[in-house]
Amino acid sequence: MLLMRLFGTVLTITTVALAACQSDTKRDTTATTVPAHRTATGSTAGMVWLPGGSFRMGSDEFADARPVHNVTVDGFWMDTHEVTNAEFAQFVKQTGYRTTAERPLDPADYPDVPADKLVQGSAVFTPPAQAVSLDNPLQWWQYVGGANWQHPAGPGSSIRGHENEPVVHVSYDDAMAYANWTGKRLPTEAEWEFAARAGREEQPYYWGNTQTPGGKWVSNIYQGDFPQRNTRADGFAGIAPVKSFPANPYGLYDMEGNVWEWCQDLYRPDYYSQSPTANPPGPADSYDPDEPGSVKRVQRGGSFLCSDQYCTRYKAGSRGKGEVSSGSNNLGFRCVRDK
Repeated sequence: MLLMRLFGTVLTITTVALAACQSDTKRDTTATTVPAHRTATGSTAGMVWLPGGSFRMGSDEFADARPVHNVTVDGFWMDTHEVTNAEFAQFVKQTGYRTTAERPLDPADYPDVPADKLVQGSAVFTPPAQAVSLDNPLQWWQYVGGANWQHPAGPGSSIRGHENEPVVHVSYDDAMAYANWTGKRLPTEAEWEFAARAGREEQPYYWGNTQTPGGKWVSNIYQGDFPQRNTRADGFAGIAPVKSFPANPYGLYDMEGNVWEWCQDLYRPDYYSQSPTANPPGPADSYDPDEPGSVKRVQRGGSFLCSDQYCTRYKAGSRGKGEVSSGSNNLGFRCVRDK
């Protein structure tokens, strides 16, 4: 997992271990709950109804998105945009919830680490000063103590003035807690891809065959030389406020780019070879050959750090993955609701 690798790069970081990335890798900590008496009333405000249907899921471009296969999903409601800082703040205000990145680390989990080195935080994209090879993400990611949803870049940063941007530094547990509070849930991977494709299966992008139709950027991804030089050709160097770019034909915003989005499915690279056709729920267990001990969930949509130069997985048929208790400043979520 990225954060654990971040800890190993520098001695002072090695002595810090995010509670989100504890070595109890067989435990999926999705049992985080919000007191029932504080649960918000479910509503479809700010959502669009998707009637469901059949589509071709996956992509031949990515090994873990093969084979392309037929899938049918029932109808569901989906948030038109990613959950914003303002929306998440209301949840925190009503419940007193503390995100994974905000919780103190338990010294008992790290007996070899001095207690004064256990600083909660999260991963923050930090562009290097010069060109680097693209085979080692530790060159542009840093573990920042004190980074969390309220302080996206670490101490001294704030979401003030950024209320309409997607909330980030949220773990799967955090996203689930918010979804439960609203009376919603996280989308399955199949639901998410059905929504992202918006009925356009034969095109690389939901808007067509070219990345910049009419010479305009229509999604928040990376332009320039990754990771050291972002030209901001789309108007943004980082996260964009929701609805900054055109919606897809279903009325959904930022289904490609801006921030990665959690899905409810556990991650296995071989799942598509055995996935059921109707409403696939995801595999019963998690396995990533790159990190076989980690419990991972699917992430979709890519982020402002994706481009055709690096991280091409912002396209609708591609898949991402993340350890369930990890967050970063390019990871958020949106919710769905059953009929």
